[in-house]
Amino acid sequence: MKQRRLVSEQFGGSAQAYLSSSVHANGTDLQRLTELTRNLACQQALDLGCGAGHSSFAMAKAGAAVTAYDLSPQMLSLVEHEAAQRGLTNITTQLGGAEHLPFAEASFDLVATRFSAHHWSNVPAALGEIRRVLKSTGTLVVIDVIAAENPLFDTLLQTVEVLGDPSHIRDYRVSEWRAMLQASGFAVSENNNWTLPIEFASWTAIKRTSDLRVEAIRDVFAKVSDEVRQYFKLQADNSFDLDITWLQAKPTV
Repeated sequence: MKQRRLVSEQFGGSAQAYLSSSVHANGTDLQRLTELTRNLACQQALDLGCGAGHSSFAMAKAGAAVTAYDLSPQMLSLVEHEAAQRGLTNITTQLGGAEHLPFAEASFDLVATRFSAHHWSNVPAALGEIRRVLKSTGTLVVIDVIAAENPLFDTLLQTVEVLGDPSHIRDYRVSEWRAMLQASGFAVSENNNWTLPIEFASWTAIKRTSDLRVEAIRDVFAKVSDEVRQYFKLQADNSFDLDITWLQAKPTV
């Protein structure tokens, strides 16, 4: 199965669950995205890998005309329905992948992607496309799970992530993000990191992780070192913490 189809099928069957997920539907980062959209007086915004549309709703609340863009037709249908329910008439949807954007150059004032980039097959290619469709005065915001700079913690995270979700590719380190952004013609203006508590049973349920893979994750967690256990704040029920980043960047001239 092609990776693009794998991602679409993985999330299409869980669209409603992602809409109501407390992890995805809440967070001060969404409030911050609304405030940023308003402060930038943003006219045109792109939610890249929109999922259930939480970033789209956040930017639309601030008055921007938002294009919700995703690989999953089911997710886009959900966004359309939920936008109508919320009275957000300034959201349109578009089907497609991050590496090839069907938009003209300099189309958007703001491009935001939240909890999506770790599924992209080619992040540098996607960033090149973002740079093309973003205005020279525009802003890019990346919100995503990040890996630790420590190789031990990095390896553990990727192992657990791909067991939980076979469409997972990589949670990048902040240093990797900075390098990719610079190579794609962006300068990072803001970077903030925080931890997000993950309740294990809910996390595996929304990902529709198979029983076999759930047991594999439990087995991995049961045999980790004390350093790993402490870093991820691993609990008796296998709940743990994820590191999240907000990277805000501007095109370089």
